[in-house]
Amino acid sequence: MRNGINLDPITWPRLRFERRVDKDFSMNDADAPQVRQGSIVEHVRRLLEGADGVCRQRALPFVTLTYAQSIDGCIARFEGETLQLSNPLAHKLTHQVRALHDAILVGINTVLSDDPRLTVRLVKGKNPQPVVVDSRLRFPLQAMLLKEASVRPMIIAGDGACAKKERRLVDAGAQVIRVATHVDDGLVDLAAGLRRLKQLGLRSIMIEGGARIITSVLTCDLADQLLLTVSPRFVGGLRAVNVPDEFATDRFPRLHNLHYQWLAADLILRGDLASSGIAGRAELIASHAADRSPGQGDSRSSEGVDR
Repeated sequence: MRNGINLDPITWPRLRFERRVDKDFSMNDADAPQVRQGSIVEHVRRLLEGADGVCRQRALPFVTLTYAQSIDGCIARFEGETLQLSNPLAHKLTHQVRALHDAILVGINTVLSDDPRLTVRLVKGKNPQPVVVDSRLRFPLQAMLLKEASVRPMIIAGDGACAKKERRLVDAGAQVIRVATHVDDGLVDLAAGLRRLKQLGLRSIMIEGGARIITSVLTCDLADQLLLTVSPRFVGGLRAVNVPDEFATDRFPRLHNLHYQWLAADLILRGDLASSGIAGRAELIASHAADRSPGQGDSRSSEGVDR
């Protein structure tokens, strides 16, 4: 409580969304036919089936950027805090989408604050390969990711990270991948890390954050699609996307081919990401998906039963 104002977002009022989208939902009339309602999971499944052939011809894997945010664009009250925003139905959808990807990628701050397992335990399916971006190898040796028997983590580290810590992590079961770092901030080159994952046979990557990773993916134009869960509550804290004042917002990729789905009070939005330099790649991938017969593609089930 500060100056008579309750600053705890748990007790703040929540919005009640109306479960319909009318013609004013999109930015303009030209976009209106591109906004569709339907099963997000099935659309992602078809898109990934089409992407498999396209991604064989490029250096980067197919990248899905996904995260949950409050209605005011926040993912937590402050950096390092764990805040569950999505409801159980939306959480299950996240696990269904995980099961469709070869790997799931998070930043080291997510590991330090949440100690996630990054499995698909809420649904039936194969656990994706966990990947952690950790420039300075701060990865804790007691992390849950080192205790999962099925898939041990890959850690993308900077070329100058501690060699002794690398040996300890390798002995614990992790695989450390060294890539170049940026001169200005010492952080790993995320594009180089993604290219390395593709070389290792991971053709589809689901990126779940946190804020620094989300911002890097968007500003560097590294994602093919966005999957966003909007929770009808206010947080007033850490924004999902943080860019310097001098960053030109028109450099962000544009959203195309929007789909939406209500899961209780949570709104799930899915859209293809394309900048001026790569506009049309979503249509190319979609055309490959349409050419495949209904029986082809990923046969893993998304039916069944936290991070």
